[in-house]
Amino acid sequence: MKRTLGTCYYPEHWPEEIWEADARRMAQAGLTWVRIGEFAWGRIEPELGNLKWDWLDRAIEVLATTGLKIVLGTPTATPPRWMLHRHPDMLAVDAHGNPRKFGSRRHYCFSHEGYAQECDRIVRLMAERYGKNPHIGAWQTDNEYSCHDTTLSYSQAASEAFRTWLKERYGSVGALNRAWGNVFWSMDYGTFQDIDLPNLTVTEPNPAHVLAFRRFSSDQVVRFNRRQAEILRKHSSAPISHNFMGRTTDFDHFKVGGELEIATWDSYPMGFLEDRVAADADHKRAYARQGDPDFQAFHHDIYRAVGKGRWWVMEQQPGPVNWAPYNPAPLPGMVRLWTWEAFAHGAEAVCYFRWRQAPFAQEQMHAGLLRPDSAAAPGLDEAMQVAREIAETPDASAASAQVGLIFDYDADFAWTTQPHGEGSSYFQLVFDTYRALRKLGLSIDILPATARDFSDYKLVTAPGLMHIPEALKRAFCETKATVVLGPRAGARGPEMEIPVPLPPDLPGLDVTVSRVESIRPDMPMALSGEGNVIGYREELETSADAMLQLKDGSPVAVANGNLVYMAGWGDQTALDRLFSRLCNTLEIKTMLLPEGVRIRDTATERFWFNYRAEPVETPIGVIPAADLVRQAL
Repeated sequence: MKRTLGTCYYPEHWPEEIWEADARRMAQAGLTWVRIGEFAWGRIEPELGNLKWDWLDRAIEVLATTGLKIVLGTPTATPPRWMLHRHPDMLAVDAHGNPRKFGSRRHYCFSHEGYAQECDRIVRLMAERYGKNPHIGAWQTDNEYSCHDTTLSYSQAASEAFRTWLKERYGSVGALNRAWGNVFWSMDYGTFQDIDLPNLTVTEPNPAHVLAFRRFSSDQVVRFNRRQAEILRKHSSAPISHNFMGRTTDFDHFKVGGELEIATWDSYPMGFLEDRVAADADHKRAYARQGDPDFQAFHHDIYRAVGKGRWWVMEQQPGPVNWAPYNPAPLPGMVRLWTWEAFAHGAEAVCYFRWRQAPFAQEQMHAGLLRPDSAAAPGLDEAMQVAREIAETPDASAASAQVGLIFDYDADFAWTTQPHGEGSSYFQLVFDTYRALRKLGLSIDILPATARDFSDYKLVTAPGLMHIPEALKRAFCETKATVVLGPRAGARGPEMEIPVPLPPDLPGLDVTVSRVESIRPDMPMALSGEGNVIGYREELETSADAMLQLKDGSPVAVANGNLVYMAGWGDQTALDRLFSRLCNTLEIKTMLLPEGVRIRDTATERFWFNYRAEPVETPIGVIPAADLVRQAL
């Protein structure tokens, strides 16, 4: 795999007379890729049918003349204002019944068929014009599905589409009533037309109804993306991508990825630390200018799986951003570190957002590789350093991890529907597990819940897998790998019901969850030895061997054969104890890394990353602050 760099560029924002100088400067900086077009519908079609392709034709030619390859985005994330005159009901509606109005972006409902047809039209026109253009090296569909909480829409279009989806899923309203348990509180429906969306109810709606709506909303994103991908594929052989986001779980990325050749994501380490990483003030202060040591890596591994091995960073933070609660500048060296970390996890390309900082509109406080006056911003020097380094580096290939971690978007839907405790989050549970494994120096493959073959792994962990299909249960029981499950493994059936036999109901695992409780943050339950159960705990009926126990002797982690059940949310100390013991038994080599230091292996190298703001002593010597070391294997 050849590592490459790129940037995101908006020729429509700048005078045409500077495009050529920009393109030369990009090429001289060592960039290969430039993404354009994803927000340009208003410039392409200022009025219905009045198509202005000439400026885009020239921009592509100018950029390509210097050897740059183009990622061309479909512009459907930013429908122009005239679109609302044609389709005034196309706006998404929030859970309180308020329309998400024009004036920024993503102002559409995935379920609105009229808007979807407008998207079909503009994507087809774009594909017909540029599909055979040799300079188009890849496509991007839309931009950042779900951004600004736009997956769930409570519009009339969504209501009608949801009823159609329910008819297809359940067949009859009687079957739906039985599946949802609508006998409770006299919630039975007489027809599908009676069913509203699960918002504005007096108290909480039926969790089965909420889960169905979340599944439907996810399917609408998949459907929307599929339509674009199918049109592009008819006219172009260039690979198709979409730029996903960080900690976004309200649609199934694996299903969207099934329609793509490349998964990409937008990496903003410091913005995410402030906005999306659940951590205390001390942690956020320590990493304020670097980002969390595990958050980017976690998403690199997710999107490598979503892309079936092919993935990029489409937007890499090169300096302060504009959208987080606090937006400090990165430490010197961090742009380089983030870039190399992505390459260590298998990225084909890292593209910086954006080429030049915009002096107007919503993102004028978002740094680019250049300042608004075109002088170099600090991130450009680090990007150029990486370009020089990768030019001198052999092509890379991915290494095989010994540990697999299952991430299931449907489980996230279920946890979000019924968290049982304030702040209880499937994403956080999985991320805590990932962090514990990374602290032991392990490389990890993230797997979808559709995986059935675990023969490549010694250890597979599946925390919080709320519903486990029978085929996956069999795969867990039959694999030679050790499988760690729980908490809440198999806790619900496919329609959000408590199953009988009680969970987890796994053959060969003598464990029954008899009672559950959520725990206040200030009431951790101490283990015998070090560590605690936090947030969530299950009482077990079991004869299995206890690996971890509470101080009163109650089992927390138990094992039968190759199956291990974790009956609670362990803190980092508890998880370290559990995984250290399992890895030792399985002869998986571990090392407890210093705070803020992480490693990642490729087939030929080991990368050491120091996320700390000061030098750190490691087994291979001192690594300077915000720096990395490459070690041949």
